[in-house]
Amino acid sequence: MRKICVFCGSSFGSRPEYAATARALGKILAAQKIGLVYGGAKVGLMGAVADGALEAGGEVTGVIPEALVLKEVAHSGLTELKVVHSMHERKALMASLADGFIALPGGFGTFEEFCEILTWAQLGLHHKPCGLLNIAGYYDHLIALFDHAVSEQLLKPEYRGFVLSDTEPERLLEKMRGYHPSPVEKWITPKET
Repeated sequence: MRKICVFCGSSFGSRPEYAATARALGKILAAQKIGLVYGGAKVGLMGAVADGALEAGGEVTGVIPEALVLKEVAHSGLTELKVVHSMHERKALMASLADGFIALPGGFGTFEEFCEILTWAQLGLHHKPCGLLNIAGYYDHLIALFDHAVSEQLLKPEYRGFVLSDTEPERLLEKMRGYHPSPVEKWITPKET
């Protein structure tokens, strides 16, 4: 893995461990010579993960829509800042630059980005590892929802296996390095009669 895309909130959230772990993840990526790709902002957990990587001498690529640059939230100290026209273009570029994906705590945008990248994996558009960094149990309910979808036969167990998770950045990165997606020949199965 040469570059990891991190999805996360533009707020810090209610727990100090969110920002502390985001910063630590940035430093770990830099120490392991893994470039960071993220949404390009200087605020919240986005700023924390970027600052952690930069402080440790890492390479950080931000991808941000023009509208957010104009609102002065773009991080000015990155290795590279790519300015795009839309959120759709942002997600596509981030996905193309990365060899894997990690979601830190965040809101609707983070959920949507992570679930979209999982959907792309389900459709066979990529075979890159996708991980939830489950800081202080933040993603416990989402993980339970994925498991519930399997038990309700709305999500195949093979696709549920696309979601890696851990509470520690180093362990999550190890899981991502060892990831081999299960081959699934059909993603839609007709109902048996």
